Amino acid sequence: MSNFTEEIKQEIMRALPENADCAAAFLSAFVRTSGSIISSGGKFGFEIVTENKNTVEYIRELAEKYFKLHLGGGEASYDSLSGKEKYVCSCLGDGAEALLERMGVICRDEEGVSLRLGIDRELRADENCRSAYLKGAFLGGGSCTLPDEQTYSRTGYHFEVVFSNRITAGDFCELLCDFEVLAKLVTRKESAVVYVKSKEVISDLLNQMDVPACLDKLNKIVEYKDKSNNSNRVANCSVSNIDKTVTASVAQIKAIEVISQTIGLQSLDKNLFEVAEARLADPNASMRELADRLEITKSCINHRMRKIFEISSQLL
Repeated sequence: MSNFTEEIKQEIMRALPENADCAAAFLSAFVRTSGSIISSGGKFGFEIVTENKNTVEYIRELAEKYFKLHLGGGEASYDSLSGKEKYVCSCLGDGAEALLERMGVICRDEEGVSLRLGIDRELRADENCRSAYLKGAFLGGGSCTLPDEQTYSRTGYHFEVVFSNRITAGDFCELLCDFEVLAKLVTRKESAVVYVKSKEVISDLLNQMDVPACLDKLNKIVEYKDKSNNSNRVANCSVSNIDKTVTASVAQIKAIEVISQTIGLQSLDKNLFEVAEARLADPNASMRELADRLEITKSCINHRMRKIFEISSQLL
């Protein structure tokens, strides 16, 4: 599945962001992952580097359509370090500087221009802009791999985005939390890597990026893997899984009862109340079954149940 990353990126580039705000969020993420800030003669701008000609054309079209900016350069050159061709294009001047401010990459005050490493909250205020930021980050620094269809693997699913610094990467983790996705952050050489390994979470992210063809491919792989390994999984794990489900259910019900007997379930917000009510209604249901009934993802219901446990522990 070495080409799955490129398939996702190509599907992202089939449509431009829906408005200028989303375009600013998209471009901000792309610059954070695949670009740098440049300056000349007191003017500021940005430069992007990619190995894909289609990406150059896409970013150019985006900049010209929404911000009336032209990106210069873009010719192919050989990179001796990677052994591949790369494309470098840039934009410098008042328009580029204004866009960088709108993107939350730089800010200007009485002391001059300074670089901002965090993700501007304005870019995260709207769900469509958050989705656009996710797309831009993946296009610039993302990769996604799936397990080989012919072998059994529990750890073959991997989704990551690479940033140049931990501050931006940390804010990206917070942005993913808005999608109820809990990602991990590690340092790799001089880069900060945000990643997830859950097939359910990867499915949620692909859905959020609006890449239906790639999402369908992932689902088919998951279905195939699940079916091909079903016999062994049932024979070896069915009793264990039932025990784990019962044990987890008992702990969840105890936590819910603590809340019910102290501050009352009605004190919970709507999402947590729905999960608590569903668990009490069917103590034997698995988390996947509860998630399906509530029409949410398994990662989402796990996140909400953790919130219930946190509230319960505070009341003890």
